[in-house]
Amino acid sequence: MILSPSLLSADCGTLAETLGTLQSAGVKWVHWDVMDGHFVPNITFGQHVIKGLRPASGLFFDVHLMIDRPERYLADFKAAGADMLVVHVESTVHLQRTLAEIRRLGMKAGAALNPATPLSSLDYVMDDVDMVLVMSVNPGFGGQKFLPVTLRKVAELRAKLDAAGRTDCLIQVDGGVNLENTGALVEAGADVLVSGSAFFGHPPFDERLAAFMAAAAR
Repeated sequence: MILSPSLLSADCGTLAETLGTLQSAGVKWVHWDVMDGHFVPNITFGQHVIKGLRPASGLFFDVHLMIDRPERYLADFKAAGADMLVVHVESTVHLQRTLAEIRRLGMKAGAALNPATPLSSLDYVMDDVDMVLVMSVNPGFGGQKFLPVTLRKVAELRAKLDAAGRTDCLIQVDGGVNLENTGALVEAGADVLVSGSAFFGHPPFDERLAAFMAAAAR
């Protein structure tokens, strides 16, 4: 299991220091929630913030674009230092083209599904994704309560990917992830878990990471 702490819940005034502390604690990925105030009712980080902080960190930058028409900014986020770009299937008309362009630019490509979006929306892009993000809350704000139906959705997605020969495709879960549901999510088939307040609210980070990994092992 990979834990990708969401910087949405970090102290924005000390992001550079936080990235260094996360790396020293043994964290490998960090999750950037990019919101535009249109696709979701909130505004957060943009490509300029990520670009400014890229030199401060050797972490894998997992960038989640909760924005309308993300295809307009793919090259900008590549230039900013994103390692993976995740776009919502609901946010772009030409999903396959967008995913293919992310890969062409040299990044990993992910597709995100809102809670009410069916898995069938992935039927014709199964070969174009390196990761599928299953939202376990309706996106826009941190600290929301986990939707239990996510466990069934993750299990069904894992079976769908395996049947398509995509055992290499990662499944990520974002929203309300904590120590109590980590084990069940991993058992259902999740590979990458995003945690915000349940991680950053409980320092020190090395001990909190160890607690998540122990929960995943159980």
